[in-house]
Amino acid sequence: MGNEAVAIIGPQSSVTAHIISHVSNELQVPLLSFSASDPTLSSLQYPFFVRTTQNDLFQMDAIANIIAYYEWRQVIAIYMDDVHGRNGIASLADKLATRRCTISYKAALRTKASRAQISDVLINVALMESQIIVVHTYSDAGLDIFSVAQHLGMLDSGYVWLATNWLSTILDTDSPLGSDAISSIQGLITLRMYTPDTALKRNFVSRWNNLTRKETTSGPLGLSTYGLYAYDTVWLLAHAIDAFFNNGGNISFSKDPRLNGSEGSLNLDAMSVFNGGNLLLNNILEVNTTGLTGPINFTLNKNLVHPAFEVINVIGTGVRKIGYWSNYSGLSVLPPDTLYMKPPNLSSSTQQLHSVIWPGQTTVKPRGCVFPQNGRHLRIGVPNRVSFREFVGKVSGADAFEGYCIDVFTVALNLLPYAIPYKLFPFGDGVKNPSPTDLVRMITSEEITVSVLGRLVHILWLFVVLIITSSYTASLTSILTVQQLSSPIKGIESLQMSNDPIGYQQGTFARDYLVDEIGIHESRLIPLNSPKDYAKALRDGPKNGGVAAVVDQRIYVELFLSTHCEFSIVGQEFTKNGWGFVSNSLSNAAS
Repeated sequence: MGNEAVAIIGPQSSVTAHIISHVSNELQVPLLSFSASDPTLSSLQYPFFVRTTQNDLFQMDAIANIIAYYEWRQVIAIYMDDVHGRNGIASLADKLATRRCTISYKAALRTKASRAQISDVLINVALMESQIIVVHTYSDAGLDIFSVAQHLGMLDSGYVWLATNWLSTILDTDSPLGSDAISSIQGLITLRMYTPDTALKRNFVSRWNNLTRKETTSGPLGLSTYGLYAYDTVWLLAHAIDAFFNNGGNISFSKDPRLNGSEGSLNLDAMSVFNGGNLLLNNILEVNTTGLTGPINFTLNKNLVHPAFEVINVIGTGVRKIGYWSNYSGLSVLPPDTLYMKPPNLSSSTQQLHSVIWPGQTTVKPRGCVFPQNGRHLRIGVPNRVSFREFVGKVSGADAFEGYCIDVFTVALNLLPYAIPYKLFPFGDGVKNPSPTDLVRMITSEEITVSVLGRLVHILWLFVVLIITSSYTASLTSILTVQQLSSPIKGIESLQMSNDPIGYQQGTFARDYLVDEIGIHESRLIPLNSPKDYAKALRDGPKNGGVAAVVDQRIYVELFLSTHCEFSIVGQEFTKNGWGFVSNSLSNAAS
């Protein structure tokens, strides 16, 4: 940077741009970078820095939009521990917060981290609850991260990986990648800066291909969007210098007294302040033209107008464009430049992307969250019933359960936005129906929930239980034999007034309810273990060692009557709040 420099194009790195921007400020020389995307470079601290590419602030907005679109709430961020990485992830956190999402874990990597160091970081990531991972790094380290992740089994079904545009840059410039690299990025989502498909761009790409075709044995050199922005940056500066002279500017320099007398190899004495720096800077920011990347002009915040990205899904040896993002219309399957003539619409109902093939070659949207691999399984006690096994029963000869209740439980779990590892344990000896009261007594409430997700699961379950309890009441009915319909027993009231024995399903709450709520003496109650017992007791009747009626929940009664047509329901139903849910109120089973 000598006496003749009036502007600088570069550097490519945000880290270097932070350093050189201080010198640029002192010498009042505009510094134009087509690749330094750190959002903090736009601050008032660097007035002579001009970003001629897209600000990472918008790229992080796009990623946050994608995460919210798929209804994920927590993500993990992997990034390089430098100003580029830290500031980019800080912007992502801000954009996620506006959508009620968070970064649950930040995994910082040292610059030029070894595979062993990457492995240590990823092992910690694998132990986290979230499986939505954003990778904001550099091209050289990015592929190493995915290679290690594949080795650790973190590219299987259930994981979601989103890479910032460093990955699309590799795909554009270094294709075809080796088979190992390709296999480690299958199903990933990445972003590419959007540039309209114009005749100007097509002609340039054609000339580029012809010019570089003989440079390599594999064909023309790859061209990324950064290359297009570099080309436009040169023309942008040319337009600004032309305007500078047209506005009466002249090239002159003056010595900075603060640099006089300095010693050392930096040769600071040779540096001078560009007297026309402020005028040239204004001319740069006032340029309004069209380049390979589209419209070239700046906002008041010194950002290029119309920031937009392509959303790309890596499939096979290539990529598949699944949509676009712009700060004008959010996510869309239509190119952004076709929407600028319409009113802006960022409502959630208009957001749209094409289908994605996720890691593991699945099109089913991953839940995005699992219990940590170091967590405990949710232990669920299931009655080992003898009767009415259509509702729930242990599979003979197997450590499994089946029935309507199990089906409902499974469907409910599948509706949750995260996976829950659980194990069903039989309760009861399989000879008689177990008592729910005894099962409840096995649960304690002394343990403490450790993890946030554990508390969330508990709250969700309680919420579901509240809905069930408020919308469902157990209907108790009396079953009499048809031959007994002429008897004085007409329902629960007449049963109360008689001294006849009453049958109930063993192991249910019916016994305690009849004794405590209805006032039936317990000596009149006969426990029955199966539908076969129901039928025999009703046929025998109270005079032959049977019962006058059986009282049970309607769901069991209707199932019994479906195969025993000689019996019927009599009297009015009488109800009692039925279902409940019992767990450790502060259980760490989900921690």
